[in-house]
Amino acid sequence: MTRGERAVAIAAPISIVVAWQVAVSTRLLNPGLFPPPSAIAASFWAYATSGELATNTVWTLSRLVVGTLVGGIPGTLAGLAMGMNRWVRAYGTPVIALLYPIPKIAILPLLYFIFGTGEWAKYAAVAIGVFFLMAINTEAGVRQIDPIYVDVARAYRIRPTSFYFRVLLPGALPNIYAGMKLSIGIAIVLAVAAEFQLTRVGLGFAIFNAQQLLDVDRLYAALVAVSLLGFGLTYALDLTERFAIPWRRRR
Repeated sequence: MTRGERAVAIAAPISIVVAWQVAVSTRLLNPGLFPPPSAIAASFWAYATSGELATNTVWTLSRLVVGTLVGGIPGTLAGLAMGMNRWVRAYGTPVIALLYPIPKIAILPLLYFIFGTGEWAKYAAVAIGVFFLMAINTEAGVRQIDPIYVDVARAYRIRPTSFYFRVLLPGALPNIYAGMKLSIGIAIVLAVAAEFQLTRVGLGFAIFNAQQLLDVDRLYAALVAVSLLGFGLTYALDLTERFAIPWRRRR
């Protein structure tokens, strides 16, 4: 990213905040529904200094990490298998096509019946959403690998483990990272939705509690916390991608 692009990236959110503040000050926006950014910042600061923000963020982040690992690893392996084996692909494609469109939030009550009201229901909600995205993106990445690399690997009769780790996985990494970035958004949505009920901690609970108390400033502060969490995770993925895919030219 050039200096100019970096400057634009920094200026974009600042311009939105300034426009929001001006719109509220001039009564173009209802301050009861859209508090000014200054009021949201004050509420966010109070939320952070009270210790609630750190506690809720840690709980939500733990549910994100565990659920993503539980769903992402099998999803990646399934995508690798579907990308390389036409019989596995013939079996898996219709199954994914049938199950993927089901709203994951809609099956939360079923997950509570199966896993109870503990943490595993929340892990499962995140894992299910992540699984499909990783499987679809990984399969697409494998099928985009230049066939000449596969033919050379087979000509040299390399071992299956080496074939997967030296040919398939590196070739599919760009798509895998794309799937991971998409998964972050879905995982956050599902984790926050799962925290609306049957829990007393997490950013989702903070949003739900602010709604119940009609505390609009605190509600926006919790939404900002969710947004910052997603931004931080995406930025961390971007950093690891630079080291994991050094051969990929960046524009």
